[in-house]
Amino acid sequence: MEYLKDLDTSIFKAYDFRGIYPTQMNERAINLVSQAYLKFLSQKFNKPIKNLNIAICGDARKSSQPLLSEAVKIFLEYGVTIYDLGFQSVNDYYFAVGKYKYDGGFMATASHNPPEYGGCKLAYTNTDYKNSIDFISGKELLKFMQNLEFPLKDEKTPGKIIKKQIVEDHLQHILSFVDVKKIKSLKVVVDTGNGMNGILVPKIFAKLSCQLIHLFPELDGNFPNRPPNPLAEGAADKLAAKIKDTKADLGFICDVDGDRVNLVDEQGNFYKGDMTMVPMIKPMLDQHPGVGIVYNLITSHSIRDLIIKWGGKAIRSEVGYLNLARHMREQNGIMSGEVSAHFAFRDNYYADNAFIAMVLILQAISEDGRPLSEMMKGYTLYHKSNELNFVVDNIETELAKFRQAYKNNIVDEIDGITVEFKDWWFNVRPSNTEPLLRLTVEANEAKLLADKILELEGLIDFKERK
Repeated sequence: MEYLKDLDTSIFKAYDFRGIYPTQMNERAINLVSQAYLKFLSQKFNKPIKNLNIAICGDARKSSQPLLSEAVKIFLEYGVTIYDLGFQSVNDYYFAVGKYKYDGGFMATASHNPPEYGGCKLAYTNTDYKNSIDFISGKELLKFMQNLEFPLKDEKTPGKIIKKQIVEDHLQHILSFVDVKKIKSLKVVVDTGNGMNGILVPKIFAKLSCQLIHLFPELDGNFPNRPPNPLAEGAADKLAAKIKDTKADLGFICDVDGDRVNLVDEQGNFYKGDMTMVPMIKPMLDQHPGVGIVYNLITSHSIRDLIIKWGGKAIRSEVGYLNLARHMREQNGIMSGEVSAHFAFRDNYYADNAFIAMVLILQAISEDGRPLSEMMKGYTLYHKSNELNFVVDNIETELAKFRQAYKNNIVDEIDGITVEFKDWWFNVRPSNTEPLLRLTVEANEAKLLADKILELEGLIDFKERK
């Protein structure tokens, strides 16, 4: 275990690998992560490391190039065939691993964290399901590493790098989800935040009749124009202003690695992930009548009701991509969506793709014909809080209070505690990564929502709200 002694294990996250560069996440960490990943893939596919093929790419962060270079060095030492995708968004990366059936993939990215962060996402082909990719989480790989010796004893032999162009294949794939002729000449503002979607967005819109107004298209790992996370305070303000100034029909805002997208209407109203999902549902069900659509348990009940209204099967899931993907596979779901604005699709290798989400929304708006704000008003059936976060000393003690107070109305405890009444509901759950309680509340009326938030907050012995 000597190799772990100076390693900051906080970089091993629930879904990926992230930390401040170079104090937490650095080349030494990536050296060990890369070796462990090779061993994981070798065992997964039952073949020598030297026979593996792995796609690589990176985002525009300052840390991504040195971290990616370290991974490439390790892969080449052990004989791996590397397919170099260049600078790409997460959407492109997932597509490439799935489309070309690479054994694995390594993307240097720190998701929507601030500029000083570095990290990586590790994907692989899931051979248990047709046309599916999967991911190894930081926590999963850390556990796997406990039984390894470093450096690996496997044969060292020179690997090779092959440049791989994926743009045309990916464009064709994205547009296959819609009938391009049905998308009208909408004026659309897209804020890619100096992040990776700035590469493909203009290429997609060149295939459509829409007018694109592109905010912050230049790649810049310092993200100088707005926070990397679209949900951060004020992140969408410049987009909303541009939409109103240009009298655009709608706007999209992406996170900087590209896999999340939120919708903004012509009045500048911002929609969380669950309501951003709504316009995609009908086009998907029109193409695939009666299929399942997966949503997580903190999304608005509007989602559930509209899926059923439009003839689909509403599949409720725990929070988190891995949970939604599992339900999609096991229950033949066609797509999934989360409040965090991750949207995954069965026919996209069960992976996220913000570009597919965008074109589906453009088709839905075109077919509806109403202004987006009016269209969304008709879909907003309830009044819902943001997710409210509370710092507490003991999560289990706090959960026990809710369990006792609402014991007669508990629906389930598959992810925290969900409680339902005829005119309101709530979910309270622990954070995966911090000593936080997360509370979501929804009600039929705005006043009832406000009253119930106060009632529920009164149960919590918290140090602060976050």
